[in-house]
Amino acid sequence: MQVTQTLSEGLKREFQVVLPAKDLEERLSTELANLKDKVRINGFRPGKVPVQHLRRVYGRSVMADVLQNIVNETNRKIVEENELKLALEPQVEFPEDKETIEAAMEARGELSYKVALEVLPKFEVADFAGLHVTRETAEVPESEIDEALERMAKQNRSFAPKGDDAAAADGDRVVIDFEGFIDGVAFEGGTGTDISVDIGSGTFIPGFEQQLVGAKAGEERTIEATFPENYGAAHLAGKAASFKVKVKEVQAPGESTIDDELATKFGMENLDALKAAIRGSIEGEYAAVGRRKLKRQLLDALDQQYAFDLPPSLLTQEFENIWRQVQSDLQQSGKSFADEGTTEEESRAEYEKIAARRVRLGLVLAEIGEQAKVQISDDELTQALVERARQFPGQEKMVWDFYRKNPQALAELRAPLFEEKVVDHILATATVTDKTVSKEELLDESDGESKPAAEASAEEPKKAKPKSRAKKAAPEAGSETPASE
Repeated sequence: MQVTQTLSEGLKREFQVVLPAKDLEERLSTELANLKDKVRINGFRPGKVPVQHLRRVYGRSVMADVLQNIVNETNRKIVEENELKLALEPQVEFPEDKETIEAAMEARGELSYKVALEVLPKFEVADFAGLHVTRETAEVPESEIDEALERMAKQNRSFAPKGDDAAAADGDRVVIDFEGFIDGVAFEGGTGTDISVDIGSGTFIPGFEQQLVGAKAGEERTIEATFPENYGAAHLAGKAASFKVKVKEVQAPGESTIDDELATKFGMENLDALKAAIRGSIEGEYAAVGRRKLKRQLLDALDQQYAFDLPPSLLTQEFENIWRQVQSDLQQSGKSFADEGTTEEESRAEYEKIAARRVRLGLVLAEIGEQAKVQISDDELTQALVERARQFPGQEKMVWDFYRKNPQALAELRAPLFEEKVVDHILATATVTDKTVSKEELLDESDGESKPAAEASAEEPKKAKPKSRAKKAAPEAGSETPASE
């Protein structure tokens, strides 16, 4: 076997591999000889099948395995001997000439093929001590705890029938049956029976609840309302609908009291314990926002520190992933690039920059993590898998089995854990200044879209989002009722 490098240009490498017919024949004969003691063929005693007969029966399938093994071995050899770090799997290109392939499959002629590689760029990891970031924190105001208690008390208050002749008012609960129509045609999922509507709660699409004010038990009325433009069900978004409603009962709310009894409804010992739990929950939310903003600063700083060539295939792959999501978002919202105040060309240019940033930061964080020997333990991965499974009530086992049987999916689950550890490693050395700000300042993330940790390395740069950024659709129309927002 002869391996010759034919291209070294930027991050691209190409090698020409020549497999002499003699080598192919030797490998094929060895495999057939090994097969001799394993196969059972009528008319022959075990282990006595002539090799030539095996060749006639199994020759092509065995040679296919031989060639695959040779290709794999050669690729490993090329990578190891040239000390390469690959960006993607090697691309193998065989000759198009059928006669050449047939000759190789029968070991009558040599086989020459090309291996194309893209390697990762080499760069020096900068000193983290030069990084300066600010961690924002905020105190939880007592007013926010009081507001939370009021909401919880209101949500858990009891309702009692007002009477047959009582009219529904704002704050009342109305139990209804309804059927929805668009252009006079009933639409899928547009019906509901014994549905409770709390007037003024904002649970249903705009205009629906308000039109129940004044309704009485036994009354039938028609409600006209329009689904929001960003409604989760694309076939309903922005559509005007008519709902035939039958009012079955009107209920008035009872008193909403904030006391120890309310706390017990939430599994707490007393009101003080409930307040402490609320404070802890809000503090957790504040900490998560502060972490996101801190991390975004860090990624911005890293993005400014590094400039190197990016593997073209990785860049293309990342852009295509982003672009598919953009087009999907636009399709769901029923909008075009013009509706977003831009053009497709301008949007592509902006998202190409975002894709480059994501790839660059991903490579930087990966190199830092490798040098720091950052590892994700089996326990940490298992815990992450458990948390993911909990997001799908009733389907936990299916989700668990899916990830356990799909290494690529499991790797995607591992990636954000690895990234968070790398970020912590950098922050341990970087200069981090703590700053106490108001709640409003902390929660103001207008300089960048907040993202979950799983997307952190793909965060977009500040002010780099094009006007055509497709809005995320609202939750799918699969909540309590088809009319709920």
